[in-house]
Amino acid sequence: MKRLWRSRKALSPVVAAIILIAVTVAVSIAVAAWMGALTFTFMGYEKLEQTACTWNWGADGSRTIEVTVSNTGTKDCTVNHVEVNHVGISSLSVDPQTPFVFKTTDPAKVVTITYDYYNGTSYDIAIVTSAGNEFTDHFVGGQDEA
Repeated sequence: MKRLWRSRKALSPVVAAIILIAVTVAVSIAVAAWMGALTFTFMGYEKLEQTACTWNWGADGSRTIEVTVSNTGTKDCTVNHVEVNHVGISSLSVDPQTPFVFKTTDPAKVVTITYDYYNGTSYDIAIVTSAGNEFTDHFVGGQDEA
């Protein structure tokens, strides 16, 4: 009896190599896209800059410090609290009330701190974010007259 069907031949080595290369390229493109997404979402950084400081004495004897803050980082941040000379200031003494969100698209914000400062005395004013980053600048108490 004669065989009516032919035996199946295996795929040629050239076709197998082409399929293997195509799969490798597809996987490498997927990994590159995934790593790129990780870079943009997780690799941003917070950076707040204190660009100006104004010392004010109220008519009633109250004293306030107005610090102009800019978000120059690549991601939004939440200001958790404010410190003067490494001591936290309560949210009741800070305007806007902490915590507040500071977006990269926001213009510079003025943070007003009610604090009993003295002229000519050095102060370290720190803006602390919810991520734990502390942005400190050194200022000397205002030149206002009491």
